Amino acid sequence: MILSDISIKRPVFATVLSLLIVVFGLAALLGLPVREYPDIDPPIVSISTNYTGAAAEVVDTQITQVIEGAISGIEGIRSIDSSTEQGESRTSIEFSTSRDVDIAANDVRDAVSRVANELPDEADPPVVSKANSDARPMMWVTLQSDVWDAAELSDFADRVLADRLSVLDGVADIRIGGERRYAIRVWLDRERLAARNITVAEVERALRSNNVELPAGSIDSSTRNFTVRAEGRLTSVEEFRNLVIRRDNNDLLRLGEVSNVQMGVESDVGRLRANGKTAIGMGIIRQSKANTVAVSDGVQAELKNIRETLPPEVTIAESYDESIFIRASIKEVVITLAIAVSLVILVIFLFLRSWRATLIPAVTIPVSVIGAFIGLGFLGFSINVLTLLAVILAIGLVVDDAIVMLENIQRRIDEGEPPLLASYRGAKQVAFAVIATTLTLVAVFVPISFMGGNIGRLFAEFGFTLAAAVVVSSLVALTLAPMLCSKWLRHSPETLEGHRLWAASENVLNGLTSGYQRLLRFSLNQPGLLIGLGVVGLIVAVVIYPKLPQELAPTEDRGVIIMPVSAPRGATVEFTDHYVRKAEAQLLPYLESGAADRLLSIVGFRNEEDNAFMIMGLAPWEERDIKQQQITNELRGKLSQVAVSGLYR
Repeated sequence: MILSDISIKRPVFATVLSLLIVVFGLAALLGLPVREYPDIDPPIVSISTNYTGAAAEVVDTQITQVIEGAISGIEGIRSIDSSTEQGESRTSIEFSTSRDVDIAANDVRDAVSRVANELPDEADPPVVSKANSDARPMMWVTLQSDVWDAAELSDFADRVLADRLSVLDGVADIRIGGERRYAIRVWLDRERLAARNITVAEVERALRSNNVELPAGSIDSSTRNFTVRAEGRLTSVEEFRNLVIRRDNNDLLRLGEVSNVQMGVESDVGRLRANGKTAIGMGIIRQSKANTVAVSDGVQAELKNIRETLPPEVTIAESYDESIFIRASIKEVVITLAIAVSLVILVIFLFLRSWRATLIPAVTIPVSVIGAFIGLGFLGFSINVLTLLAVILAIGLVVDDAIVMLENIQRRIDEGEPPLLASYRGAKQVAFAVIATTLTLVAVFVPISFMGGNIGRLFAEFGFTLAAAVVVSSLVALTLAPMLCSKWLRHSPETLEGHRLWAASENVLNGLTSGYQRLLRFSLNQPGLLIGLGVVGLIVAVVIYPKLPQELAPTEDRGVIIMPVSAPRGATVEFTDHYVRKAEAQLLPYLESGAADRLLSIVGFRNEEDNAFMIMGLAPWEERDIKQQQITNELRGKLSQVAVSGLYR
């Protein structure tokens, strides 16, 4: 075999080749995004249209139905989901997994543009965007203060903190929850309007025409140029009150005469509480291909700097972090990986009974495993539970090639050949067997990656990772393994004297060998019995399989409980918040007992007054005895009473 021959004659070549595999593998590993599972989100394009002040029925008839009719003929649509509320229309289109989301979004934009002139003139232009499940906060950071109110906290978060967090690597956007942005609120008095024969439209025109800042040009002299700024923006409550909305000769009608002008907030819909206390939340939305753990590390490092400059009356805390469970999962998988490698090396040592022979697979295993990440980086995969599971399973496969090569070379050395000659001849003898084994395994695992639907997309990275590890192990077995054998292997001892390990294990291995020989002879002499046992086993498996419980993923303690809340349709934010507070009363005892350490409640989620959700983060796994499933079962009974009372009020 050319590869093994060159590697034995040129050991530096084999060493450098393996080092390059390790270097490129580590480079790919460090650059791969970290996720819990592979990215299987289908291509989704959303259309949002605002029609301020319009009833839901009007929005549905004049906007939603028009848009649905325009996009219904686009190729590759799996489903169209539309929701219409007062002043807002949202349409979500899910495409088949084979469709490119960029091309699909362009098709949607073209379809919407063709019906844009059919929409009401007062409606905002439709906004088409690519959306998937990654467009949700992976982390919530909360601001609290016993001195500042919600509006002041919102202003501080918007002006000071949001920009500092949004520029971090991997952060796509910052979503402020429970925001109370300052705004001038004009409460019109209909009786005063009627008495002066003023309509709401006239007031609106006056506000639009007078509260505007236009370019005013410049003034040139013989030596200087001055830019002129016309300050047309109204900035205080008093200026709004003095705004003239009608001029009748010398009689001026001002806004303050027909309305009550106050400093307030833009919207009262959003409300957020952390551990039962009013707060402002900043949701960190990561970029779709960003490393979740790296983004979390960057945010935490920036929060450490922010805390040093915060006013003393303001505190900032992390109320939810998606990376906590990912870190724990990856950590457990890495520990399992280390245990698997150790056990494989131990088994090899127990059977080979030579540290020199054991050292060769111990070197080739990490080279093969690390080299598998080159394939992951080339294919754009991620580090997740399934790819790491594939790496763990690959340990038992990648070591096979090296052991086949090692055992054959050791046998020839024991028969009297010098190590160099035995490595040269032994490698050539089994090279094609190693290649055939590799191709067989690749033919088994790669088809998994071509399964259809979400299951196929979920296990695509699993199959390719296994295949990549096996291919790299074959290369290592044909280059590094024979070279190391030629340098490290020695003739096995022929006597038991002075070799306690050999003496202790020889009887055991001889017993295993003789037992296997007897079993093999019996099997060859009784083919009908073995075939019958195989058929019986197959029938039993077919009978048992349908009775086994089936699920996509096992139930696990994720350390967090997320509870969506839906009030009756049309409920006000006060109604929804009232029952969210009742639910909080059932959750706060878990914080007091130490089973949970944080509780986040957001009312008016996505500006919908009848929607809310709560997130209760549990204490670290090692600090609590009660499992997440136990707490969930307890809460179902407690929260069901809140739901019933809220439904029939």
